[in-house]
Amino acid sequence: MAEPAHAVYDFSAPLLDGRTVCLADFRGRVLLIVNTASKCGFTPQYAGLEELFRAYKDRGLEVLGFPCNQFGAQEPGSAEEIGAFCEKNYGVSFPVFAKIDVNGEFAHPLYRFLKGEKSGIFGTEAIKWNFTKFLVDRQGKVVERYGPSTEPKALAVAIEELIASPA
Repeated sequence: MAEPAHAVYDFSAPLLDGRTVCLADFRGRVLLIVNTASKCGFTPQYAGLEELFRAYKDRGLEVLGFPCNQFGAQEPGSAEEIGAFCEKNYGVSFPVFAKIDVNGEFAHPLYRFLKGEKSGIFGTEAIKWNFTKFLVDRQGKVVERYGPSTEPKALAVAIEELIASPA
């Protein structure tokens, strides 16, 4: 029987270009993991996510985008279309992974872990919509979950606190 996951570092996922990335590659960094979509009312949050990434990447932040088409079919595009959209419209330079499911039978194991570590409103584990955000400390532990309506800039203080703590 496999050992249970204890940190986000126990997972891997393919990027939009198909290369698999082990999240252990981000060990010692603060992570903001977000399920994204290109045709959502919250899609403009890509700009705020990119601002956070640019402001804090040199101090230890990584933003990881995980496109998902489970909510209103708001991420219908191919990997190439998603990548082009993110770059053209928001100048996204943080890693964007291949499209995944975040809920249900085919949910990516990373998202099963994240939801188990930090439940949502009223204790529900299910992701309710695009742009749900998980903040992870330098040790790979999930410290907070934020709903889609939480603007990325609202996370700046929490990110700074985690960046200031030792790896």
